[in-house]
Amino acid sequence: MDRITRRQALGGLAGVGLAGAGLSQGALAQAATELSFWTWRQEDRSQYSQLFGAFTQANPAIRVGFRGFEAQNYGTALSTALAAGQGPDVIHIRAYGGTEQFARAGYLHPLSREAVPELANFSEAALGSVSMRSDRQVYAVPFASQTLGVFVNREIFSRFNLSMPETWDQFLALCKTLKDRGVIPLANGMNTAWMVEVFTSVFAVPQYGLGFQADLVGGRATFEDPRYVGALEKLTALREFLPTGFEGVDYPTMQQLFLSGRAAMFAGGSFEIANFRRQNPNLQMEFHAPPAPAAGQPRLVSLFFDGGYAINAKTDKRDAAIRLIRYLSTPEFGTRFSALLGNISPIRGATIEDPMLARVAQLNQSAGDYMMAVHFRYQDPTGSTLLQAGVQRLMGGQQSAAQVAADVTRGIATYHAPFRRG
Repeated sequence: MDRITRRQALGGLAGVGLAGAGLSQGALAQAATELSFWTWRQEDRSQYSQLFGAFTQANPAIRVGFRGFEAQNYGTALSTALAAGQGPDVIHIRAYGGTEQFARAGYLHPLSREAVPELANFSEAALGSVSMRSDRQVYAVPFASQTLGVFVNREIFSRFNLSMPETWDQFLALCKTLKDRGVIPLANGMNTAWMVEVFTSVFAVPQYGLGFQADLVGGRATFEDPRYVGALEKLTALREFLPTGFEGVDYPTMQQLFLSGRAAMFAGGSFEIANFRRQNPNLQMEFHAPPAPAAGQPRLVSLFFDGGYAINAKTDKRDAAIRLIRYLSTPEFGTRFSALLGNISPIRGATIEDPMLARVAQLNQSAGDYMMAVHFRYQDPTGSTLLQAGVQRLMGGQQSAAQVAADVTRGIATYHAPFRRG
């Protein structure tokens, strides 16, 4: 794949749009249209202004208005608007259960390969994240992939002549060395529930492996499988390497522990890269796959798709919305997206110039699913809710790994037939 400069990525693609997607300039002539776009990513307003500006430059008769919401309020605001037959023309939608919730209610316009041939630019896994499970109909185009692994403060590691180890036992020894030198090994706490799930996936996926994942998804295993119970049990060995009072340490605090250099590592997602750079431009950081169970076994990261761009089924500007959706599916857009927003685009052919993002993309070649989000976040109680509460109790010493696994299996069994005992 040809490399391009950052200047080319940010400024040299003004002609990209549907003209680049194979439509004639004559087909672009139409009455002026204003598309509305809603997102929970209000902090990305400036970047989307540039991305949508490039689209308008190629499609002068269409403009895109950006409206951002607080992330915690976005779902409610969007649901309320769509239920009233209103809402934006183009919707930033969450993946998996987040997409299916709105598609099942009839709020999203289905996307066909005839209308959006650029769907061919995405993998089946990416399209699956924004599809209905019942008929695999696609309702959005994916916008980013996220990878879970271990951030490392390179300056601290260099100071003590340390490197990220290959195996679990070596990792525990590394943590002890850091602690003995007065450095918090891992910044993670257990107060913010969704980050508890991230922490769990980072370290558990390599332990239970792809074989268990396949058996679980295929209905041949439950979470009570010894492979999964054993992976959860491993987490308890990390208690002594978390911050003092880790049960009460929330997400902003754990971020600051890492950003300030008080903690040497942070188990998190690639979505932190741009945020960490904004908060501490001088931070020397690396992103690594977590340790393998033993030498010679794979060091798996966790992977999921973060959402997509969908069309409101009630919009009266469908043709213009489809033009925008097609643009948001091109390699040219994916290249600009990665350069501006510091995330990995799932669009085939998109170029990633940033060395750290390129490293993450390389790690994605050996990845397991972010299990609960990908497979068990469609009905209540979600696998995420069950796991988050269970691991909080596990790390706090109130439950065993076997009890957590049994509770998760029992909760999901209320709607997932393969988990029901005869």
